[in-house]
Amino acid sequence: MVTATLHLMCGKIASGKSTLAKTLAVQHSAILLSEDKWLASLYPGAINSVTDYAGYSLRIRAVLGPLVVDMLESGVSVVLDFPANTIASREWLLGLAETARMAHCLHYLDVDDEVCRARLHVRNQLAEHDFAASDAEFDLITSYFRAPVADEGLVLVTYPQPLA
Repeated sequence: MVTATLHLMCGKIASGKSTLAKTLAVQHSAILLSEDKWLASLYPGAINSVTDYAGYSLRIRAVLGPLVVDMLESGVSVVLDFPANTIASREWLLGLAETARMAHCLHYLDVDDEVCRARLHVRNQLAEHDFAASDAEFDLITSYFRAPVADEGLVLVTYPQPLA
């Protein structure tokens, strides 16, 4: 019997999290839930600061958290394209897997700032992403980033190269 797995994403802006999330969803026949898509759909034009993001993100997490647990308990694997970029966010995400008593995997894209910034510029020019970020916003958001460490209790897979 195959058990459901919760796949989590960690990496700086434009590190390739959403690209990897889509690939994982196909590989594992999993449901993909993207925070950016939910934020853009539910709160169009409302996110103008990190404070705005934090507040709206908490609302979405309050709704989707129980749904993710229900899906996992029903045997459905889930890929959460939510940034697991702080200790607090990883604790919340790990708690979902623990509540459902299912396996999890944190996919960490270890990509340096210069590569992410260059990719962000291309992404912004293409305008294919739900949110664009300026260099100043990249710097601000990246200042909150904390790489995962072994003692957080996570099953960790690290990707040291940028994804195409």
